[in-house]
Amino acid sequence: MTHDSIGLGEDGPTHQPIEQLASLRAIPRLLVFRPADGNETAGAYKIAVANRDVPSVIALSRQKVSVNLEGTSANEVERGGYIVSDNSGGNILPEIILIGTGSELCLCEGSAKILRQEGRRVRVVSLVCWRLFDRQPSEYKEKVLPLEIKKRVSVEAGSPVLRWGGGNMWERKVR
Repeated sequence: MTHDSIGLGEDGPTHQPIEQLASLRAIPRLLVFRPADGNETAGAYKIAVANRDVPSVIALSRQKVSVNLEGTSANEVERGGYIVSDNSGGNILPEIILIGTGSELCLCEGSAKILRQEGRRVRVVSLVCWRLFDRQPSEYKEKVLPLEIKKRVSVEAGSPVLRWGGGNMWERKVR
């Protein structure tokens, strides 16, 4: 898929509805990838080709984004989500976790840079494929998104109907 996101492209606005990601992720067994850059796109393509027994969708933005964001990895895409950057150091946990997908990952990195200049400990996580991340062992998910860190912000151009609830589940957001 192309023209993902609500952002303005070089030749005008996108035409895909923002609800598409939530509806695609609701389809059983479908792997929905929202890569942030060339590294993650290559990783998503590799996984889609290797897993021919399940359907895959790679949602690509038409916005100008960095070809290779610092910290992204084609190999880590197979886990669905991974740590892109973290200034906490050692065994110290971050104060806040910023979770980004697709073209919004760069917004998380930009926000993290500002927060780090203020002395905050910030982790940025790329959540490329929710379904693959949910399949990971609980130890890995806890390493990436420790449950004790309650200050989390997820950034994705889409409808605000789902949020990470911890463990192996997604919770509906009540407004």
